[in-house]
Amino acid sequence: MNSAGDMAAARDGERAPRVMLYSHDTFGLGHLRRSRALATAITRANPKISALILTGSPVAGRFTFPQRVDHVRLPGVTKRSDGSYASQTMGMGIEEVTELRAGLIRSTARQYDPDVLIVDKEPTGFRGELLPTLEMLRETGRAKLVLGLRDVLDEPEVLAAEWERKDALHATEQFYDEIWVYGLRSVYDPTSGLALSPESQSRMHWTGYLKRELTASDEPPGDPYILVTPGGGGDGKAMVDLVLSAYEQDPGLSPRAILVYGPFLSGETRVEFETRVAALNGRVEAVGFESQIETLFSGAKGVVCMGGYNTFCEVLSFDKRAVIVPRTVPRLEQWIRAKRAEELGLVRMIDEWRDGLAPEAMIRAIRGLPDQPLPSQSIQDGLLDGLDYVTRRVEALLSGQQQQAAQ
Repeated sequence: MNSAGDMAAARDGERAPRVMLYSHDTFGLGHLRRSRALATAITRANPKISALILTGSPVAGRFTFPQRVDHVRLPGVTKRSDGSYASQTMGMGIEEVTELRAGLIRSTARQYDPDVLIVDKEPTGFRGELLPTLEMLRETGRAKLVLGLRDVLDEPEVLAAEWERKDALHATEQFYDEIWVYGLRSVYDPTSGLALSPESQSRMHWTGYLKRELTASDEPPGDPYILVTPGGGGDGKAMVDLVLSAYEQDPGLSPRAILVYGPFLSGETRVEFETRVAALNGRVEAVGFESQIETLFSGAKGVVCMGGYNTFCEVLSFDKRAVIVPRTVPRLEQWIRAKRAEELGLVRMIDEWRDGLAPEAMIRAIRGLPDQPLPSQSIQDGLLDGLDYVTRRVEALLSGQQQQAAQ
């Protein structure tokens, strides 16, 4: 019990609402950061709600969590370049660690007893690890189950084959009370290739993108700069190399760049980049990991980034002129998002097939940043309403559950 209100509720036989968020986080930061943003908004909107995030992110402990939000760290797995996975747990194979994770998830759900479970992206969880928990919660009938999808998942045909292989479509139809898409249908429909039943389609909610805000009192650097961020950094080597090459080849390129490597950039690659950064004599400044990257976004004159969902939300939220260099393997998700955003006038894209990944293309893009329109000049109604929409849906689900319990 953390407050007199909690204790009073317990004495009265009531229980404060609980929301659990599942985020498999096998690679990168995206799923954890999205779940953290959702949990923060939900608990801020209702001071009685607590939230618990289940995450496999190896850097979860480096983030701060607001009051009434906590996390459980699941044993980690690593995504290889070919899309397969390996266990990070010494002495355990992938099957063993998946079984361990599944047991931990089910045990946590049984003890935490959530009123709402929000599942990020994977209907059955990593390698089906979530199914025992979904079956348990559906059997008890207490929790409302929500599947949350980012705006783009993959090419429609590729996604359909993947969901068929994982039996994800059946799980979505069988278990989930609602499907939330953290975007707008007018931008992109991530389910366009899926044979969702009319009943499931009727349970879909298009929330809008998840707006990001400054969460710390830190001031951004004073001198003009562009922010360069490859997100988690694990697949950002090509983009960072392109930016450094641009500054090396064009001595007059400005303003200076602040480069955030991300926690997953390999040590050997980082050492190589540090040598090149040092030779640029302050025109590029590099930092390893910034948990409050929103501060750097807020002060930037422009952004060069990859095309991940969270970074795209930050570009929109802080209304920054941006150049996106999307990855194209193992998924086309980032390329699809960047292409559609460029069509809508929200960003500029360097397309490796159209523009080539040459320093000249990056030089032109950075020099052209001041002439780009701001995203707000092309923004659509509801584009950044995602967090407000989600908090309203949580309240509606809680109210509906209370009404059912009273009947």
